[in-house]
Amino acid sequence: MPSLEDGEMFLPSTPGKFKDKSITMHRQFYRCFASTSTMFLWALFLVALTAAYLSFQSFVDSGSRYFSTAWGGIQWEKQVRASAQIRRHNGVSVLVTGAAGFVGSHVSLALKKRGDGVVGLDNFNSYYDPSLKRDRRNLLSSQNIFVVEGDINDARMLAKLFEIVAFTHLMHLAAQAGVRYAMENPQSYVHSNIAGLVTLLEACKTADPQPAVVWASSSSVYGLNEKAPFSESDRTDRPASLYAATKKAGEEITHTYNHIYGLSITGLRFFTVYGPWGRPDMAYFSFTRNILQGKPITIYKGKNHVDLARDFTYIDDIVKGCIGSLDSAKKSTGSGGKKRAAAQYRIFNLGNTSPVTVPMMVGILEKQLKVKAKKHMLEMPGNGDVPFTHANISSARKEFGYKPTTDLQTGLRKFVRWYLSYYGYDHGKSVK
Repeated sequence: MPSLEDGEMFLPSTPGKFKDKSITMHRQFYRCFASTSTMFLWALFLVALTAAYLSFQSFVDSGSRYFSTAWGGIQWEKQVRASAQIRRHNGVSVLVTGAAGFVGSHVSLALKKRGDGVVGLDNFNSYYDPSLKRDRRNLLSSQNIFVVEGDINDARMLAKLFEIVAFTHLMHLAAQAGVRYAMENPQSYVHSNIAGLVTLLEACKTADPQPAVVWASSSSVYGLNEKAPFSESDRTDRPASLYAATKKAGEEITHTYNHIYGLSITGLRFFTVYGPWGRPDMAYFSFTRNILQGKPITIYKGKNHVDLARDFTYIDDIVKGCIGSLDSAKKSTGSGGKKRAAAQYRIFNLGNTSPVTVPMMVGILEKQLKVKAKKHMLEMPGNGDVPFTHANISSARKEFGYKPTTDLQTGLRKFVRWYLSYYGYDHGKSVK
């Protein structure tokens, strides 16, 4: 660097005038070069600093995701293995999705009670109050059933589960339910009922051994069908809701995996399942809450003011159908994602075969609750609901002896007893 004295030679002797123009050019070149070099070095420094920060942030984010995950680790694997342990002769090991849900929790308890190995899976989403799901999980935990908190779209988690346990069966009961909610959040139905199903089937096709698959379709697939009772051979190509469309898509998807990969698959079309630990979005559940709180209930009417009717099926009867389907399911015929022979493919209705009108159902609730309902009658909107459902269950009866035994009055009495106990209801106090 030049000294101060050397620098004095660059100063003008008279303002505005220079002694030597060449010296001035050298000075400008020097300043420009020095400035450009400094800026370049600072730019390199800033780029390096930014890259280091982004790398560190990525590491932190990855670590955060790793350490906050709800699955994985030695202790987690021990819990999965212990829960999957079979305790009866010729027992089965079952992965139950939607295990903290209504049907899933009941099926899990029934399997465990008879000595089968059961591992649950649920994402505890907020479609309805997750505290009810967590209470169901606590009930399962008390019976030594471990419920993994995770999403059925998580392929890595599913692969890990099948690596830890050689499941003989998959009982797929997880789904985004509800006909009307599909108008508010259609993406959730595609995510759970289609994408999630495919992710599960992909895990099953590559598993060794391949499990037999039993999964929940829905009576909603009958859509605008007016023939009664609904039979499995009836047309199902006119869905009335997006929910129904996703379930129909599921039936086509499962048929494809059965045909290509040799997965043994049984689809179950549930008809309006009700009972203790039920779903709060169901009519009988919300009617009970509103009647006890003194709030009006909305009862829809069909065309020409016809009462809507449903084939209400009590949860214990549905559980019998699920387990009967599982026990009668044949083994899958694929290995390593390749089919060796034709595999079993079935679809069954699981209903009660005795449709009851909604006003009649409300009358039973009024009698059980000893409270008169405040009724608000409206014409059914175009939201995907259908005027009636009625199951023909002859196929399930023939295949595995399915025979529902609980009528609506008995079933609602059991539900009301549970509801009052669970919510701690007492006359004169509000219900949660």
